[in-house]
Amino acid sequence: MARRRSAATPAAGDEVVPSVRLRATGVTKLIEDNVLLTATDLDVRSGKCIVLRGSNGSGKTTLLRILAGTMDASAGTVTLDGEPVDERTPATRASVAALIGAPTAYRDLTLVDHLVLIDATWGRDAAAAERADAMLATLEIEHLAERFPHELSSGQQQLFHLAMVLLRPSRVLLLDEPEQRLDTHKRGLLTQILLDRKRAGAALVIACHDPEMTGAIADRVVDITGA
Repeated sequence: MARRRSAATPAAGDEVVPSVRLRATGVTKLIEDNVLLTATDLDVRSGKCIVLRGSNGSGKTTLLRILAGTMDASAGTVTLDGEPVDERTPATRASVAALIGAPTAYRDLTLVDHLVLIDATWGRDAAAAERADAMLATLEIEHLAERFPHELSSGQQQLFHLAMVLLRPSRVLLLDEPEQRLDTHKRGLLTQILLDRKRAGAALVIACHDPEMTGAIADRVVDITGA
């Protein structure tokens, strides 16, 4: 039986977050003679959302990885509040949450176990179980709390992956096609969650193919055209 949260316990990420600015200038990625990303500029601040649009292979995922500090640019710079972005630095890890590919999951931990572990990792107060339940309820998958990740359908896995990222505290949210494998209702639910994050002051950069979601959340659309 899944643990139940108090009605007064908010899901993680509901809090107002401190101001932030993520800026990329002339960011390029090449591997030998292959151009993965042409020179790209991007500037996003608190309460704003940039949607990346482009065909598969155009460089959207590469740009998100560079913004997250998990991939080095061949040229150009990425800064977070004026400091270089690097996943190895505490400042980047404490501020940036990213869903770029499937996050690591453990076969012998349930969904709620994963979320409690993530919450505890970030040194929050003792209400980790309540926040975990709240996040599952927000994504309407609380009935799956005691399932293992390998027991989920592809759509349920996507929601679980989103829960793992959305639960942790962050000022910047980077998502690579978060709408994939979600039905119309769940896409609408995710759209509202992202709008709530904007209102709370987070900065969002999202690669998205869904015109309706893009129209609802984007303050600016950046077209990534590839080489």
